[in-house]
Amino acid sequence: MSIYLAVFILLSYLIWIKCIFHRHRRTLLKSLKRVTNISSCTEPNGADVTALIVTAHPDDECMFFAPTIIRLVELKASVHLLCLSEGNYYNQGAQRKQELLNSCAVLGIPASRVTITDHKKLPDDPKAEWSVSLVSSLIVKHIRAHSFNMVLTFDGRGVSSHANHIAIYKAVRHLASTGQVPNDCCLLSLVTVGLLRKYISLLELPLSWLLPSCLCCIIGSKGYKQAKAAMLCHRTQLLWFRYLYVAFSRYMYVNTFQVIPQGPKNLKIY
Repeated sequence: MSIYLAVFILLSYLIWIKCIFHRHRRTLLKSLKRVTNISSCTEPNGADVTALIVTAHPDDECMFFAPTIIRLVELKASVHLLCLSEGNYYNQGAQRKQELLNSCAVLGIPASRVTITDHKKLPDDPKAEWSVSLVSSLIVKHIRAHSFNMVLTFDGRGVSSHANHIAIYKAVRHLASTGQVPNDCCLLSLVTVGLLRKYISLLELPLSWLLPSCLCCIIGSKGYKQAKAAMLCHRTQLLWFRYLYVAFSRYMYVNTFQVIPQGPKNLKIY
């Protein structure tokens, strides 16, 4: 009897996940219209979205933001990537730069929309304290040059607690608090989840769907294969534990975001 009950619960859970996928397709455009404040009397259109993904290293785009990039590209949004280092921690910067371009091509971002910064004060190093003012100036310059209406990056925990990820959040938060970002540009931070939720793969989806967020991007098996193919472009990073990450991380299937509020806020600048 207990076996039948377990099978019933599992099947019900899988059906619930499938229903979430179908509902997500109908609601994503409305969520995008809401967070970007697109004023249109017509049906929401992904082409109205000009999005900037801000990352710290080559491979961040597919390890953490692949579901968002894939869904936005599917909706015909204009997606750009700003990567603030070449990933030269092991003196592989030139190779990793090309890997990033290859990965972005798989995800649907052309090389013309990819900007990779190589600044001596922004080294790929988890122990390095990136200057928030420097990172802020690079990001806001890029925002103003391309008139983005949506910027997406890490939150205050940086998904993996990497200091470079967290520095980007502090920089974007600084821009929001000092009014340097245009009012029509929405700033979003990728929600960091706990260790258990992070590594139960697709099974985490119902919880992400139920918990409050301003934007949720989900991909299915086809999108996952695309995200995996993008990760495989980063050959220098394919250590054994990254294969486990690709197999089990919920970030390969779902991204949830919260708004970074704009307005006065005390923030220490380094």
